[in-house]
Amino acid sequence: MAVTAKELAQMCGVSRMTVHRALTDTGRINPQTKELILTKAKECGYRPDLLARGLVKGQTFYIGVVVLDVNNRYFSQLLSAIGTEARERGYFVNITLHEQNKEMEREQLERLVDYHVDGIILSSVNQGSEYRDFLNRLDTPIVTIGNKIAEDLPFVSIEEKKAAREATEEILRKGYEKIVFVCPPLERSEENTYVHRQRLDGFEEAVYSWNGGRKPEAESVVIDRNEAYAARAYEELRNTNKRTAFFCSGDIFALDIMKYMSGEGIKAGKDYGIMGFDGIDMLDYVSPRLNTIYNPVEQVAKEAVKLLFKLMNGEADGTESIILDCKMIAGETL
Repeated sequence: MAVTAKELAQMCGVSRMTVHRALTDTGRINPQTKELILTKAKECGYRPDLLARGLVKGQTFYIGVVVLDVNNRYFSQLLSAIGTEARERGYFVNITLHEQNKEMEREQLERLVDYHVDGIILSSVNQGSEYRDFLNRLDTPIVTIGNKIAEDLPFVSIEEKKAAREATEEILRKGYEKIVFVCPPLERSEENTYVHRQRLDGFEEAVYSWNGGRKPEAESVVIDRNEAYAARAYEELRNTNKRTAFFCSGDIFALDIMKYMSGEGIKAGKDYGIMGFDGIDMLDYVSPRLNTIYNPVEQVAKEAVKLLFKLMNGEADGTESIILDCKMIAGETL
């Protein structure tokens, strides 16, 4: 069993205050005494009582993170990066998954607050002013990422619309006459689909601009992911003589389509074009290499943690937004 600070003080023949100074590297202390205490602490397996320290400082040294799930590699990478950033600041992370359930998300947030986490990072499925008011009533620093809930909440994201517009323009420049945009259900959804709506808006802006000029018109189609979207993509390709590309609002959708097409003997980059979004790490193991938009997930995590700690320390006003740029990654599928 690990020793306590009191026992460590007795072993070294010093006061508990001297032990505290040595372990926290604060205050005046004789260098030899400090060395003795640190050596003895290591030998005896001393660990600080974080609960007691937290009670004194009014902190728990935990932050909560609420996201969709860990099946999507984007969220797995995000959670890993948040954990790394939090540990560097001496914090632990309490992870919960709302699984796209609006009520479950509320319950998880309330539970995290009941456990007195010092702050929360939230990727929400809820939205609107009523939900913003609910978050404010929790009286806990919260940073939202990805899906915007309301204008006046701390928010970290990327240039979703701009990236989608530039990617669509790149597809059009390569001579594709028909582009099929694949995304989660939007029009019928009561959930927060801000990320994918931004990507769809960028796609539609680019096609509209292209068709408004003197260039050959491009046909555009939107596939709702609630459909059997890989099979629908195959039908869209089979029933046209136009050079066709698919722009997917997520790499995982693109990989599903590529898998289905491969089963039909149709090859990406040769028989059709395809572009993903997010640049998830598993693309390193996929051939042909998917063209995609790199979403800087590690930087999103760093900025979210940095902003959360500013809120926790009273160094931010609670309305700050951080929007990061992203870039296209060349592959072999366009």
